[in-house]
Amino acid sequence: MNVTGPRRSTTTDDENMAPVELPHVLVTVADDGTLTATVDGTHFEESGASAWTRATFGPLMDAITKDRTIAVRVEVRESDGSVFTDILRTRKPRRAVAPSENSVPETRRSRHARRVPRLAEVTAHGFVPGEDVAVATIVSHTDATGTGEARALIDLDDLPERSSREVILFGRISGTLAVRRLT
Repeated sequence: MNVTGPRRSTTTDDENMAPVELPHVLVTVADDGTLTATVDGTHFEESGASAWTRATFGPLMDAITKDRTIAVRVEVRESDGSVFTDILRTRKPRRAVAPSENSVPETRRSRHARRVPRLAEVTAHGFVPGEDVAVATIVSHTDATGTGEARALIDLDDLPERSSREVILFGRISGTLAVRRLT
């Protein structure tokens, strides 16, 4: 029979355990879609001459988190009063793989993995800024920029063999429909 009591913390245990503090990022969205950001109460400067916008939210977060090497707590305050909060975690560092000294015969899968994609760009205007834009033969989705323009990069090798080589961009809010031929 074990009669030992529960483990009790000592003063040294409490001294070694400090609370975790993440940098607090506050992003405020103006009516025109421009963003202002502060990190722990300090204004975060815009990149170059242009202001941050909804379309550049990802690059803004990359700049603040130093390409996701530090975790941050993000609070986004929209112009309509709604507030969104999230924690952006760090990415796991990628290790460089040393080339193998043993030469392994190339397989179909390894050839496919190192191939360079053949991309086609499709653009259209008339979308609501920030709306979700479907790319059909639904190979992907994209978002409209702050000016209402949608852009999609399509890997031509991902299209079915007998496809018509046409792409549809469909704005899910505006109902804007654009059909473009891939060249």
